[in-house]
Amino acid sequence: MKHFGTIVGTAIAGMFVMSVWGAFVGEYGIGGGWFAGLIIIGTMWFLNHHVGLHNNHGAWVDMALGIGMAGLMRGIFENGIEAGIAAVPTLVWTLIGGVLGGACAYAFEKHLTPSDDCNEL
Repeated sequence: MKHFGTIVGTAIAGMFVMSVWGAFVGEYGIGGGWFAGLIIIGTMWFLNHHVGLHNNHGAWVDMALGIGMAGLMRGIFENGIEAGIAAVPTLVWTLIGGVLGGACAYAFEKHLTPSDDCNEL
């Protein structure tokens, strides 16, 4: 049941982002985008993490994966499989960026962790 909650929570977040955010931006400009981000992401983060709908106890993959999949599948459903094929380069660069970001975060965390060499005075 916990995996079902994760699927439902991320799917709801993805549907709201893909359907509501663009409408707010189109109507109110950048302010509407900020408002949509605050309302949609804030509400869904509260439901998924604080209420416990989202099961995220080991991986650092968060709602963004569900939102990204909702966007990808929306494009495929609306425009056919060609939209999915056209998205492959973006997905590859996103994965490369994620790996590089994770490596940089690890190196930075390792750099900030005090070593035992400094305590030998």
